[in-house]
Amino acid sequence: MKKLERRAFICILMILCLVAGMTIFIVRLTRDGGKWATFYANQHIYANGKLGLGNIYDRNGSILEENQDGNIVFNDDYWARRGTVHVVGDRNGNIATSAEVAYRKNIVGYSLLTGTYSITGKGRDIKLTIDAEMSAAAARALGERHGTVLIYNYQTGEILTMVSGPNYDPEEKLGDVDESSGLFINRALSSKIVPGSIFKVVTSAAAIENVPDIDEFKYYCGGTYRIGNEDLRCFAPHGPVDFRRALITSCNGAFAQITNMCGASIMEDYVNKLGLTKTYDIDGIKNIPGSFEFPKNNEFNLGWAGIGQYNDLLNPLSMAVFMGAIAGDGKAAEPVLLHKPFRIPKFTDQMIEPETAARLHEMIRADVTEGYGDSKFPGLEVYAKTGTAQLQGKTPNAWMAGFLKDENYPYAFVILAENSGYGVVECPPILNAVMDVAKNKN
Repeated sequence: MKKLERRAFICILMILCLVAGMTIFIVRLTRDGGKWATFYANQHIYANGKLGLGNIYDRNGSILEENQDGNIVFNDDYWARRGTVHVVGDRNGNIATSAEVAYRKNIVGYSLLTGTYSITGKGRDIKLTIDAEMSAAAARALGERHGTVLIYNYQTGEILTMVSGPNYDPEEKLGDVDESSGLFINRALSSKIVPGSIFKVVTSAAAIENVPDIDEFKYYCGGTYRIGNEDLRCFAPHGPVDFRRALITSCNGAFAQITNMCGASIMEDYVNKLGLTKTYDIDGIKNIPGSFEFPKNNEFNLGWAGIGQYNDLLNPLSMAVFMGAIAGDGKAAEPVLLHKPFRIPKFTDQMIEPETAARLHEMIRADVTEGYGDSKFPGLEVYAKTGTAQLQGKTPNAWMAGFLKDENYPYAFVILAENSGYGVVECPPILNAVMDVAKNKN
């Protein structure tokens, strides 16, 4: 009897182990099956070490990368290839955030039920939201400068242009690449950079919602704001400014004072609330969050942090989404890269109140009309703030962040030209070049 009980116990134990093993296998198959199926040793889908099936198209059906049994054919336009290489990839897997790496399972056509089998044996074609012609224009306008040109639809979330520099032609053979060059980094997604004065829009949002008498704010700018024993300098004396005028003139002294009126805790709350420290999941590709430091016991450094300097490091994509939220009455569609018919956009949380968004509309529109001049943007109604981020011993970074309030072009944008000088000089021609292409398509 005892022998039967022992055998029964052993049988039950073996069954439990089998069930546990099958459960673990099914969980891992569900989670990692796509990675297993697309492993480089799978000769069914690889030719000479390169993916041998599947094509990538832009939103209009233009070829970005066509695969002919391992023979790669890219878009036939030189600047389109350079303008899309960080989004599409180079088939050697150099760019970790590219579609050909992140969406390999989609391209292969992997299914949990059928594996990599398909009737045609050619995998699947995928379509991205980017526009090859707009990307070509952006790459040409950015030229050999380091930086990024990011434009996305804040109503649908579709990324139209995501150019990163330095870039390269994926048809050309690369020699030895210095790892410090950033050649394989998509700066829109995988960098965080000192923002300079575009950050003043963030400080403005915090002030509108937390400083009760902000509309009564008055400041006289003589070119220097004295805090303790230290001087915080402006580019030039601005004379008397109120809150609105402080943003138009981009007065450092005024915004240092406004930042201290908000306080370190509120500023820290707002970079979180506005998504600047958030990681967005872009159909499986993730950006890196920004990082900020707001000293509680140092008014001078807190002032610098509020004007986009000190230890502020901003991710361009996160800033573009915040700009979309200003355009969208406080929230915006989260960015996507895979083009899917009938996709329902996913929106951010309410970043700012609709009344705050309306106020910022007026203020950054005045930046253009009263500050830069509408003539810098022919044929466009631009809402924007430029920035010139100071760097120790280097030429400043040029920035521009904003949006178009146009039913045909509901676009938010961030443009960065590193070590190039003034944002108001360097960035408008880039936006104009891209939008000229967009308008000519209609």
